[in-house]
Amino acid sequence: MASLKAAKQALRVQLKQRLAALSDVNKAQQSKAVTLKLLSHRNYRNAQRIAVFLNMPDEIQTAAIISDIFQQGKTCFIPRYKPRSNHMDMVRLSSLEEIQQLPVTSWNIRQPEEGESREDALFTGGLDLVLVPGLGFDKEGHRLGRGKGFYDTFFERYSRQLAGKPHTIALAFQEQLCESIPVTEHDIEIDEILCAGDLEDMKN
Repeated sequence: MASLKAAKQALRVQLKQRLAALSDVNKAQQSKAVTLKLLSHRNYRNAQRIAVFLNMPDEIQTAAIISDIFQQGKTCFIPRYKPRSNHMDMVRLSSLEEIQQLPVTSWNIRQPEEGESREDALFTGGLDLVLVPGLGFDKEGHRLGRGKGFYDTFFERYSRQLAGKPHTIALAFQEQLCESIPVTEHDIEIDEILCAGDLEDMKN
C-alpha cells in the first residue's frame, strides 16, 4: 500500500510539471476542442441534470460548457467541498453570472458557502452526467486525482443512496493521458475520457 501511495505521488509530481509547462494559448485551444467534442456528445445532449467543475488553472476550462448548459435549459450542479474532509456535495448553480459572486476557497476555487441552502443533487433525483476533473487518466478509465478523495467518496455515497452511478466523462488535456494509473479498489473508474486529440496518444 505504501508503494502504491508513493507511485501515485510520483506521478502527481510528473503530471503537475507537464501541466505547468503548458502555455495559456495551448490550454485554451485544447479546452475549446474538448468543449466542442462534449457539446456534440450523445450523453451530454441527452442529459438534463449535469454536474461540472469550476476549473482550476491547470484544468480544462469549463466556462463555455456551463454557458451551454444554461442555454440548453439543462440543470447545472457544481461541487461544494467541505474543508478538512473528503466530503463533497453537488449543489445547484442558478446562472452563469452567479459564479462571479461565489466566495473563493483557499484552493482558489469558487464555490457556494458551506451553510448556504441550495438544492443538493443527491436529494432531488440524482444526476444524468458528471464531468470529472483530475490530474491524470489512462484509457482503462482509471483516474488520478489530487489525493483528497472527493470524487471517489462522492460516487460511493451516490451509489449507496441512489443505487447506481451517473455517466461520467473526464475532461483532459492531452498531457494528462498516461499509459497506466496506479489504483486501489476505492478508486472509481471513469466511463469516458474526452481530450483534444486521440486517446491512443498516451504519454509515458
